[in-house]
Amino acid sequence: MASPTLLTPTSRLKPLSPIKPKPTPTTAFPPPTPPQQQIRNHLLRRHFLSLATAVLTSPLILPVTPAFAASDEEYVKDTEEVIGKVRTTMNMDKSDPNVADAVAVLRETSNSWVAKYRREKALLGRASFRDIYSALNAVTGHYISFGPTAPIPSKRKARILEEMDTAEKALLRGR
Repeated sequence: MASPTLLTPTSRLKPLSPIKPKPTPTTAFPPPTPPQQQIRNHLLRRHFLSLATAVLTSPLILPVTPAFAASDEEYVKDTEEVIGKVRTTMNMDKSDPNVADAVAVLRETSNSWVAKYRREKALLGRASFRDIYSALNAVTGHYISFGPTAPIPSKRKARILEEMDTAEKALLRGR
């Protein structure tokens, strides 16, 4: 027998309330345009996109002179200064107490010279730039590897001085 306190399912199911769709205005979508109007809109869009592309990509295509570009006179002056410092530092006696300071100044000067002129596309093809860059690389590499008081071997020293001479000659010729 069934107990009166037990809950029993009802045999009749209640229908769920239907989902009401939101009303959409009929003006949300414009009426279809005639084919000639669609072609005109397409051409206007294409024209706008081509202009926008040209404006946005033109700085990337056209060469822009950098703000840090140095003048030719400044390059010659800085390069002669670096050549002088390399020569004086290389000709110092290893027992001189100022060698370590001179090497530190030379490294700082050469690093600033390389940082300033390495990105100059106009200078990369010059013979003076190539020779100075090679000589600075050899000198600073030697002092980094062997310390500021280690003398430069005679073969390396002769090659560095030869590169300095050819760079000076190239500077005088404007190369």
